[in-house]
Amino acid sequence: MLVSSTLAHAESGGQEPSSGALSIALTSPLQYQVFQRRTRLAGTVAVRGTAPGAVRVEARIEGDSLSGPLPTRWQQVPLDRKTNRFDAELPTTAGGFYTVEVRATDAHNQNVTATVANVGVGEVFVVSGQSNSTNYGEVPQQTQTGMVTSFDGSSWALANDPQPGTQDGSRKGSFIPAFGDALYRRYHVPIGIASVGHGSTSVRQWLPAGTPADNMPTMTRYIVRRRDGVLVSDGTLFNGMMQRIHQLGSHGFRSLLWHQGESDAHQPPEHEIAATTYAGMMQMLIHAARKQAGWDFPWFVAQATYHTPDDPGCPPIRDAQRSLWESGLALEGPDTDTLTSAYRQNNGKGTHFNDAGLKAHGELWAAKVSSYLDSVLK
Repeated sequence: MLVSSTLAHAESGGQEPSSGALSIALTSPLQYQVFQRRTRLAGTVAVRGTAPGAVRVEARIEGDSLSGPLPTRWQQVPLDRKTNRFDAELPTTAGGFYTVEVRATDAHNQNVTATVANVGVGEVFVVSGQSNSTNYGEVPQQTQTGMVTSFDGSSWALANDPQPGTQDGSRKGSFIPAFGDALYRRYHVPIGIASVGHGSTSVRQWLPAGTPADNMPTMTRYIVRRRDGVLVSDGTLFNGMMQRIHQLGSHGFRSLLWHQGESDAHQPPEHEIAATTYAGMMQMLIHAARKQAGWDFPWFVAQATYHTPDDPGCPPIRDAQRSLWESGLALEGPDTDTLTSAYRQNNGKGTHFNDAGLKAHGELWAAKVSSYLDSVLK
């Protein structure tokens, strides 16, 4: 998605336009984009794009930050005259939403401006796992604060359900609006989310391509049989998750939130994996994702094994999930198995969440993430 502007009239000097048409095409920032802050107050906004016909490019950012109104001065942005490309990381105090203006000026001192509204410097999260990480909740949710946005890989929008960018195309409700609203109310900065999960998936289906899957999960997509007969992951879901991680960039998000386990808990014998196998596969997944990303991003793991009131949890898989925190490989996510029938769909008989459950799920995630943020924000 581009934000573009072209010269409609001479804004100064009263001269004829230059022979090369003056224009701006922005690739960053985009409307509703949230940039991950580095400290409680410090962050940057990336200003990138092309400006054919320009000899100078400047930008300014306006709005109220955590420490008060931003200075409304123009800052020069480096411009490569050969390629017409400009690119800068502008230091910006956390907060927003802000308005970003980019101005290109030609050799005749004529200029054109492109404006992007609703740009934030705050907290960004990747959300992954199975259906309770995506849009399978009973009632679609909306952000109540209007300060939570979602990234689908190409554009940003308010984080009203269904969340865009999931790998399953699900279309109902999620915990994300409630989660983001709770964090905004606590930290007063915009919250950005990239949701990449897929319903009904085992950890086996999230492994990098070619990784042995032990046996076939209940849902058989994304597992293939090699010529030697060994079942392996085809890498589709891992690659989809990593694509979004790369799009956000190195240190472009705070952490990954992982909700998965129901499809590995209390499965039929021919589809079941041992808890030790589950833990080992999770370890491989986390290590592989960090290696490919090029940085050791924090990874939260929820306890998630609830199916129905008659099957409210799977202790071996819960222990495997807990072992990831206790080893220090992952951070402790919420215990979503505590959200029992009063929070589940189909009058309490289902695995997915009802309206109250989605809100409670979001609050549980916000509490765990807040404990971590309070320890690292300075």
